[in-house]
Amino acid sequence: MDAQLVLEADQVIAEVLAAGGAQCVTSSFQTECVALVHLITRQRPDIPVLFLDTGYHFAETYAYRDQMTQRLNLNLVNLAARQSVAEQEAQFGILNQTAPDRCCHLRKVEPLFAGLSDYDVWFTALRRDQSPTRANLRVQDHFPLPGGKKLLKVSPLAAWTAKDVWQYLKEQGIPVLSLYDRGYSSIGCEPCTSLPVDPNQPRSGRWAGQKLECGIHIATE
Repeated sequence: MDAQLVLEADQVIAEVLAAGGAQCVTSSFQTECVALVHLITRQRPDIPVLFLDTGYHFAETYAYRDQMTQRLNLNLVNLAARQSVAEQEAQFGILNQTAPDRCCHLRKVEPLFAGLSDYDVWFTALRRDQSPTRANLRVQDHFPLPGGKKLLKVSPLAAWTAKDVWQYLKEQGIPVLSLYDRGYSSIGCEPCTSLPVDPNQPRSGRWAGQKLECGIHIATE
């Protein structure tokens, strides 16, 4: 693992933490998220770690979330939609099959933006090599929420590759979500996650290749 990449990420994190404000980090407990959470909690152990509990995650994801929360003693904050899965399906049917964009909006975008409204700084594990939609990712940027509030959005791993992430976790002795062993390369909700259809595009197994983003990283203005 390139020690310079770790040093640069540590420096970004340290500078942002020192600037103050209400800070949080989001985590889906994929490899890059766990690497980032590990880096940040070494400097601020009590930072809120926001997890979008959509109700549709793999059982393995929930088990791994709980395992890593205990192992790293995380200040985990689960964010959930206003309706339960059963309530949503009773009212709208199986949206992840008929209208995946709307399902993502109800179960991911709305609860995340509501949760983020309590904070001033949002750390993410986004990387430029994850997909074409992230190729121009900035390490620090301002992100507007629907109500008009702007957050400082910080992506310390922007320049990291997937190989860097895996090497970091290996060097730190941190286990990964077991679904990677089955060939998954980008893991979200179970109904909308499959094995990648393009080995060169890790996120090509999301939403049957119909889209690359759920919407949580798309600004509202």
